[in-house]
Amino acid sequence: MVSLLHIGWMLVLILAALPVAVLLVQAVAAMKRTRVTSLHTEWRPSVAVLVPAHNEAQGIAATIASIRQQLRDGDRLLIVADNCDDDTVEVALAAGAAVLERSNLEQRGKGYALDYGVQHLAHNPPDVVLMIDADCRLLEGTIDRLACLAMTTLRPVQALDLMQARADGGLKMRIAEFAWIVKNHVRPLGFLRLGLPCQLMGTGMAFPWTLIEKAGLATGHLAEDMQLGIEMARRNAAPIFCPEACVISYFPQGEEAARMQRTRWEHGHMSMILQHGLPLLVQGLRRGDRMLIALALDMCVPPVALLTLATFALFFGAVVTYFVFDWMTPLLLASASLLGLTLAVLLAWQRFGRHVVSLNDLLSATTYIVWKLPLYLKFLVSRQVEWVRAKRDAD
Repeated sequence: MVSLLHIGWMLVLILAALPVAVLLVQAVAAMKRTRVTSLHTEWRPSVAVLVPAHNEAQGIAATIASIRQQLRDGDRLLIVADNCDDDTVEVALAAGAAVLERSNLEQRGKGYALDYGVQHLAHNPPDVVLMIDADCRLLEGTIDRLACLAMTTLRPVQALDLMQARADGGLKMRIAEFAWIVKNHVRPLGFLRLGLPCQLMGTGMAFPWTLIEKAGLATGHLAEDMQLGIEMARRNAAPIFCPEACVISYFPQGEEAARMQRTRWEHGHMSMILQHGLPLLVQGLRRGDRMLIALALDMCVPPVALLTLATFALFFGAVVTYFVFDWMTPLLLASASLLGLTLAVLLAWQRFGRHVVSLNDLLSATTYIVWKLPLYLKFLVSRQVEWVRAKRDAD
């Protein structure tokens, strides 16, 4: 009986160590400095920018202005006003964008809005379709870089997607910004350095028309972006990361808005791990497809706060079993996982996060993890399965 318990405990620790190992590999690879390639865009493919918008009247004008200044002759900007009951349509039209209205209370979510927009574009398709969220700002050259790379590789291209805490944001929001950097910058950059794909992030995405016209976009899944990336990889077109292109948005200030936003993202991510992680890994191994294997391993790395919580819990569990059963091997494995996670986070902070949080802030991140604990417990007892728009600060 004790032997079976020992074997089972070792298997749990080995499985828990896998996402830590993936994160560490990504963090180490991301430390490598490479020269930014110059952008030659005398010619670039035609572009249509799709912006799904549900009650975004307060901020969509700024997003439209950010996009329009990067468009060229023949490009199009289409706002898909999805189930809006505010002034989104009027504000978007006044800002100079074309607007497509959609009303379907049974099929709600960004995936349905994007599918509606793609069907509209099919009457006169562009070379490349870009998808930008209605609360994002684009850095200079983002559209050119995404469009050119998508057309030359014939793969989906993901821009660097950053969320920033506002100047008056507290410690929790700054820790959240650093965690976002780890997820959306450090990890995909590490895989890029290794010649591996990235997850799609929901905004700042570019697709050759020949790929997106056949995509299964019409879904209300909380992680429709990750689902789409998997679909593309299975069609031998795994997404590629382009850190030189960047879209930026801001975390909401309100506690309730932040909670809603994090719940949607993280419940969607954890559901994807449970539903698709192992099947995708098995499929990749059977096909000998390193792109699918890499996506599966990357997907199985949970949010940093949850990974930290789980790693510390397993370490303390290993300490207890050492004193009760004198099991040294589990303690060594749990200690190695904790050390690997600490090293990965410190590497990410040293290179990419020092401007966001201090080392003392990072060491006091316990409050951030405790703040998110109810979110993880809710996943076990009442997980969110339907898409709900997070409140904006102006709501």
